[in-house]
Amino acid sequence: MLKVGKDFSTWIKDRIEQYDFVENQDFVIGSPISGNQSGRGGDRRSKEYFVTIDMAKELSMVERTEEGKRARLYFIECERRARAGATDPVAVLNDPAAMRGLLLTYSEKVLALQAEVGELTPKAEALDRLADADGSHCITDAAKLLQVRPKALFDYLSSNGWTYRRVGADHWCAYQARIISRDLVHKVTTVLRPDGSEKTGEQVRVTPQGLTKLAKLIGSAVRPVPPSEEAA
Repeated sequence: MLKVGKDFSTWIKDRIEQYDFVENQDFVIGSPISGNQSGRGGDRRSKEYFVTIDMAKELSMVERTEEGKRARLYFIECERRARAGATDPVAVLNDPAAMRGLLLTYSEKVLALQAEVGELTPKAEALDRLADADGSHCITDAAKLLQVRPKALFDYLSSNGWTYRRVGADHWCAYQARIISRDLVHKVTTVLRPDGSEKTGEQVRVTPQGLTKLAKLIGSAVRPVPPSEEAA
């Protein structure tokens, strides 16, 4: 490509000596290969040179040919573009316009983070209140605390491995895994019938820990109660 016009073997040896290229660092010499030697009818032994990319660039730039000049101009342009894309911190400090732009960029990021924190803080405080609540809650009361419809919460719990109903039973049961994880508990309740007699039954209740998990899990899976219904 460089169109040197010299015997390669002589040229590469001269360049290695002239520019102090180091074998096994800048280049390696491969195993000799056979080639026909013109005019002698026999074989001659030649060497293959494998050079690094950096050595190839330097060889291209030092060659005093038209192609060598093109190589120099090419690599100079590459360096110019690389420098143009880099930000010089000293230049920014000395340029008031650049400094204002930099400060505005960071200010916008800070404001965006503050707004995000402002949005997340009430949610975090609400979760903390749920986690700190005393005692357990029936599913209807838990739905009110989570601001979702009771039926929607019943459906969510039964569809996502929290509760189930035994065949023939009229009450919900908690899966054992949810009891072990202390998300749900069973509580025996006594209901007074109109005739004065008492009925004892078992009720699934949501613990404060379970409320916190549900608040994080439900998200958009359950439609929240409209403000008008919540007020009612």
